[in-house]
Amino acid sequence: MARRPQVTYVDGVGPLNGAAARPRQLLQALGIRWIDAGAAAVVAVLVELNVAVGGGLGAAPLNAVAYLLGAVLAVPILFRHRWPLGSLLGCAALVLLYYIVDRRNISPAPLLCLPLYDAAVAGYLAAAIAIPAFFMSVGLIVVGVSTHPGLVTLATDFLPSIAVLALAIMLGEVIRSRRALAAETADRLRLASEEREAETGRRVAEERLRIARELHDTVAHSMATITVQAGSALHVLGPGDRGGGPDGHLRSALIAIRETSKGALTEMRATLGQLRNETRDESAELRAAGLDRLPALCEAVTAAGAPVALTTEGQPRPVPPAVSHAAYRILQESLTNVLRHAGPQARAMVCLSYEPGALAIRVTDDGPGPASAPAGARSADGARPADGARPSGHGLTGMTERAAAVGGSLSAGAGPDGGFAVVARLPTAGPDQPAAPGPAPDQAAPVTAADVAR
Repeated sequence: MARRPQVTYVDGVGPLNGAAARPRQLLQALGIRWIDAGAAAVVAVLVELNVAVGGGLGAAPLNAVAYLLGAVLAVPILFRHRWPLGSLLGCAALVLLYYIVDRRNISPAPLLCLPLYDAAVAGYLAAAIAIPAFFMSVGLIVVGVSTHPGLVTLATDFLPSIAVLALAIMLGEVIRSRRALAAETADRLRLASEEREAETGRRVAEERLRIARELHDTVAHSMATITVQAGSALHVLGPGDRGGGPDGHLRSALIAIRETSKGALTEMRATLGQLRNETRDESAELRAAGLDRLPALCEAVTAAGAPVALTTEGQPRPVPPAVSHAAYRILQESLTNVLRHAGPQARAMVCLSYEPGALAIRVTDDGPGPASAPAGARSADGARPADGARPSGHGLTGMTERAAAVGGSLSAGAGPDGGFAVVARLPTAGPDQPAAPGPAPDQAAPVTAADVAR
């Protein structure tokens, strides 16, 4: 099989063979652009015209060498993009050498105007002023000493070149100043935008803190009242029946109410304390509710009327605090939804599965599914839905956000055998242990807006 010739793509222009690609790569390495080559060609033409009309006392004859030296003067302009000061110095050195070798009376203005502009734009204003001043001064001295012209003749010979060189320098300085002003304006606009964003974030943080304080003042009073009333009811009820009779069930419910309200009040105060502290309190994060409180949660939900069966698969192991907290909140919300929407005779099943690099959570109940929710059901936020509509709230949305915050996923929907199922998978891998890919939560429909009814 014949080998295909090697094809090289340069700058996305198209296929070039190796021989054609090398010159272009060389030009790119030297920083030579096509526009620079065109500018050098234009300057070379102007210099050749100047050579053709130039003369003066003791000038060399106009021949091929004179034209060749005139064309060489424009070579440094090819490098004006990458080395603007070097291009100016190169042109100045070559034109000085030309005066020494060829001794023809030519003006440096056609050659130096473009390098002077580039040097001024690049910020080399001192060099851009000093070099043409040197040439004009030396030229005035040499012409004045050798030919003794009058002032009018000197002005006629030198003022046009001086004007062209000065205009090139001034134009370059104006362009540099405008670019610097534009960059400074862009920086100021960026800083102003960052300050506005910071001010907006500060105001949002202050508003959140104000709302948190209002929430604490409102809810904390209610929770404290509930705690006191539950304790008073227990005191009035007396020792009574501690078995399974009506008094025993009532006592268990009152104890669950008292302990739940105490725990909620404690967590609320800790959260508000975190909001008020400007520095991050890592100890408070470690004290946040986690899976270690799951047995107490199951007992409280069981005492409230929905028996909970807890099972564990795999070898239990410690998980990161953030994952433990997210898992506890997902379980808390799921079991609360069982109490609110699954019906009075429903039972809940909680399964924790410790997989390689992940913690899988599954909460199911045997109550009526979302399609057959009771008419009096309320949503996760306690709002009663409109007639014929499924309840709506933010419970599942909040659980989904908590799972996503730790890099996990959550799905919820009708269970395969009736009831409702919430399935979450949270990664538990450490920084040096990548999470193993696991199956997506199954046997449950994706979370939709209507599913927030649970």
